[in-house]
Amino acid sequence: MAATTIATLNKMKANGDKIVSITAYDSSFAKLFDSCGMDFMLVGDSLGNVIQGASSTLPVTIADVAYHTRCVRNGAPNAFVIADMPFMSYSTPAQAYTEAAELMRTGANMVKLEGGEWLIETIRGLVERGVPVCAHLGLLPQSVNVLGGYKVQGREQSAAEQTVRHALALQEAGAQLLVLECVPSELAELISTKLHIPVIGIGAGKDCDGQILVMHDMLGMNSDYLPKFVKNFLAESGSLEAAVRLYIDEVKAGTFPGAEHTFS
Repeated sequence: MAATTIATLNKMKANGDKIVSITAYDSSFAKLFDSCGMDFMLVGDSLGNVIQGASSTLPVTIADVAYHTRCVRNGAPNAFVIADMPFMSYSTPAQAYTEAAELMRTGANMVKLEGGEWLIETIRGLVERGVPVCAHLGLLPQSVNVLGGYKVQGREQSAAEQTVRHALALQEAGAQLLVLECVPSELAELISTKLHIPVIGIGAGKDCDGQILVMHDMLGMNSDYLPKFVKNFLAESGSLEAAVRLYIDEVKAGTFPGAEHTFS
């Protein structure tokens, strides 16, 4: 199978082919995901929750993400891998350039940043320096203390309009991918239609160009709490490989996420 590139993902959007992605943190799972045909993997700062046992993503450092990115790259040498830039690692453009370079050296194909129009200069500078960028709007886990918790974003008209404006501005700045987290499905559909770059949803409904889940959620490993937008694919399939393939198949077929996994 040919290696996925950003050109591949753009072509999939243009053709209406759903993009499937998942978080990965180690070599073994990266190898499994890649062999099953995952379109790309994200080394998420969610590792703070699911690997380190923290209550948020805030304790995660660049060194942590770099370590796990190297592990994922070793397991899937030809995969398209995005690495999260953790909390306060891109507070200024200059800092972002230095920290992103570290992640690219460890094997990332792209870095992901959370935030809106305040990132325009940073994104423009990263792209000019050869670092592809994935933007992230909606629920921003790194801003959980400002948001007052993990809440659906963009339900009010003004907030929805602001999210659309941010999405267009980030695309104009050079972002080549956008993750939309925990927003109403109607807003996600509108943004996916307006943008020419692929829009990847998590808790954003079925009309995004693709989907991403945290691997531990998708496998039902967080038994104490399962978000509304998550489905336990392992419970339905009986093996890790079968669960991954079922997840891919249902996203590609447009049957996941269903109405029960969607916010209005």
